Amino acid sequence: MSKYFGTDGFRGEANVTLTVDHAFQVGRFLGWYYSRDHKGQIVIGKDTRRSSYMFECALAAGITASGADACLMHVTTTPSVSYISKVDEFDCGIMISASHNPFHDNGIKLINRHGEKMEQEVIDKIEAYLDSKENLPYATGADIGRVIDYASGRNRYIGYLISLATHSYKDMKVALDCANGSAWMIAENVFEALGAETHVINNKPDGININEGCGSTHIEQLQAYVKANHMDIGFAFDGDADRCLAVDEKGNLVDGDGILYLYGAYMKEREKLANNTIVTTIMSNFGLYKALDALGIDYEKTDVGDKYVYENMRANGHLIGGEQSGHIIFGKYANTGDGILTAIKIMQAMLSKKMPLSKLTQDLKIYPQVLKNVRVQDKDRALNDFAVQNAVREVAEKLGDQGRILLRKSGTEPVLRVMVEAPTNELCEENVDAVIDVMHQRGLVAEVK
Repeated sequence: MSKYFGTDGFRGEANVTLTVDHAFQVGRFLGWYYSRDHKGQIVIGKDTRRSSYMFECALAAGITASGADACLMHVTTTPSVSYISKVDEFDCGIMISASHNPFHDNGIKLINRHGEKMEQEVIDKIEAYLDSKENLPYATGADIGRVIDYASGRNRYIGYLISLATHSYKDMKVALDCANGSAWMIAENVFEALGAETHVINNKPDGININEGCGSTHIEQLQAYVKANHMDIGFAFDGDADRCLAVDEKGNLVDGDGILYLYGAYMKEREKLANNTIVTTIMSNFGLYKALDALGIDYEKTDVGDKYVYENMRANGHLIGGEQSGHIIFGKYANTGDGILTAIKIMQAMLSKKMPLSKLTQDLKIYPQVLKNVRVQDKDRALNDFAVQNAVREVAEKLGDQGRILLRKSGTEPVLRVMVEAPTNELCEENVDAVIDVMHQRGLVAEVK
């Protein structure tokens, strides 16, 4: 595992875990790395956090000091940086964001020239440089890089999204919760251009209110708004707009599993579902798999993280995949999760089939789920303990085809996660506790959350 960069970039509390010096040094390395045989070109986007402006300046200073050009898209979405990195043939892209985290956190996400998450080989070199005392050469004279306004890239991305819509949204009442984040202008521009009666909430970022009680991590605000104002549909984004959750006309949540179900079914009907397969993670709800079985749709299961979903899709030629959290990847149109693109695709299915969202998801029955985090002294020992494994097998056999159990370890903490999905909450609780009881009996547990 990398020391600084996780599956979604270098993330931490601004100027505590992730400092302005880190950002400058990352910029120094990237500017040097991509300017070894030509004038490097690196595009940068940011979300609305107060610290994003600081990190943007530090990255740009490092990049230009090493001889590359830093092209600034300003406040924009992660998928827009991915799109522009690819279509405008940048050496790489950088998104400054901590996604759905609170404002005091921030992150540096690196994107390669193909619009994908940066290769681990390059991440390893950056990390080695951060921990070394190596002095990279400074550019001098005319070799010093430039900082270039690249707002035109953001506008081109908006045009691309609009071009993907297959229907006019005239007479559709659409609510957008922009989480006071990256989508605050872009989403409204797209939906208004397509003719929707657009109602936008949480679109007044002040640097500290990103994700605060709003957006995809606090969907209840949008649910109440959709019901009170008789909207046809609502969409909630996260801080950098790579996620989207939907709310149907009745105020019910349609999460990432629901989106995969309805759009996968729509693709299958039109014979557009490559390999008849949807890519999910192991945390997708058991009810999704039951519903896909009923439709005759196959599925893959990856580790948690949109990175792993995309890798599976690319390796096997699948065209749709995602996570329960709302990271949905439409492989024909993007190399990363894109919340606004996801909203457009949901609108396409609704308008093409002339059905409200509630009708498109009516055959998907989400199973109750109980997840408990168990702090242990040694997570590998606890995970592989024979008595614990026997308890997991017993639960799996008892549930049969009416539920499932998942025992997995956290990637960042000494924690095992015990999750059960079953027809009732009582069954979930009973079976989760049965496994945790065995952990207690074996002296493996430090704390249960």
